[in-house]
Amino acid sequence: MANTNGAFGLRPVGTVGQNANTGGLTEYRIASGNTNKIYQGSPVIPLNTGLIDIVGSAEGGTVGLLGVFWGCEYVSSTTGKKVWSNYWPGSGANSSYPVKAFVYDDPMQTYVIATGNLNTSWDTEAELRAAIFANADFGTATTGDDTTGLSAGVLDVQTIATTNTLNLRIMGIQEDPENSDFTVAGIPVIVRLNNHFNSPNGAIAGGTVSTTGV
Repeated sequence: MANTNGAFGLRPVGTVGQNANTGGLTEYRIASGNTNKIYQGSPVIPLNTGLIDIVGSAEGGTVGLLGVFWGCEYVSSTTGKKVWSNYWPGSGANSSYPVKAFVYDDPMQTYVIATGNLNTSWDTEAELRAAIFANADFGTATTGDDTTGLSAGVLDVQTIATTNTLNLRIMGIQEDPENSDFTVAGIPVIVRLNNHFNSPNGAIAGGTVSTTGV
């Protein structure tokens, strides 16, 4: 039976060690003139302007990840009214007011993300469970659906490796009877963000230490 999961980016599911999971969000800012769309569930990065933006490439890029975007609030340039949106549409904000972004930025936060492609090395449950504690990159981390506002980000199983510069650490597989066909895309995998900007070492992919945004 085909899996029901489509792409939805990253959804918060818990914390490493099952510590208190407040589901807390931190407020950041997006430039009102930023034309990059940022979808709910997308990984975001810090900028040296004190703002945030979506990652630089479909695979996630090489900048330490700040967290996962969950929505924004801004004043409409058309109606003058405050708007809440689960994605940043890349336009439409009155530049006289801030664009407030809300981000899951705890480096110990875990997320569920769907697998997005098939690889014969990872098309059984035993094979994918053997990938727990390995790393992987995103697929299509910069795109999404303008109707639902959801990210199209998935875990690219073809990138699974021990390489520590990959953006995701695989922590487990979520039990879900409707998404348990390992021969097709849509398996819900539990991950955390590698090279997190707020982690103690603040490392960016490539092994150097990030002391500020980019």
